[in-house]
Amino acid sequence: MMDVHSLFRLDGRVALVTGSSQGLGKMLSRGLASAGARVVLNGRDPKKLERAVEEFLSEGYDACGYAFDITKRHEIDTAVERIESEIGPIDILVNNAGIQRRAPLHEVTDEIWDEVLATNLTGAFLVTRKVARGMIQRQRGKVIFICSLMSELGRPTTGPYAAAKGGVRMLMGSMCVEWAQYNIQVNGIGPGYFITEMTKSLAEDPSFNDWLINRTPARRWGDPKELVGALLLLASDAGNFINGQIIYVDGGILAAL
Repeated sequence: MMDVHSLFRLDGRVALVTGSSQGLGKMLSRGLASAGARVVLNGRDPKKLERAVEEFLSEGYDACGYAFDITKRHEIDTAVERIESEIGPIDILVNNAGIQRRAPLHEVTDEIWDEVLATNLTGAFLVTRKVARGMIQRQRGKVIFICSLMSELGRPTTGPYAAAKGGVRMLMGSMCVEWAQYNIQVNGIGPGYFITEMTKSLAEDPSFNDWLINRTPARRWGDPKELVGALLLLASDAGNFINGQIIYVDGGILAAL
């Protein structure tokens, strides 16, 4: 008889989650840890990262933290080498780190454009390139991108973010095409609107909140915990033949006009 539960277990695997000292990244890391993974938290602020690690350890999870900036190649290379030397080979990479800078496209400065693309697209590529080299040698790996509804759709004032997330969708597909032969699965999760530090101001805006509730068939915001199921599917052996896909967890937004 098939042991269905064991398909979703991550015991003995090392998972690196970028941008995981707060928000969705922290919740996703907790989900991986609850399935048995040894989680490597990441952020740019060492003190915030240390607090997150202490929180995980107090909850009984196996966690550690490495502070590095995903937009800086030398920091990425040094950190990944340290992680794999001190903790073990990275089996699961979750590219979660991201930023949003809102402005009409005709008012977007070069600095805003460069910052958003460098973090949300180029940074994700740089981290994945470094980690994937080891995965290719080991003939095993899971790479998961946190995409967005804006990998498919646009909204006013989100042009740089949408361009970056659309680029992530195509980058993810290209990685699948090249690396599936090495038993590496590259997929994405596309969250709808979830209440986090990044979206708190939107949730507190009555006009936006009303628009979202009416636009979403489920008639509510998402709870970050509702992303964990899709994450465990893609990070575990249960998803070994899923490749190049984005699973949208959006309450039905993309299904509705």
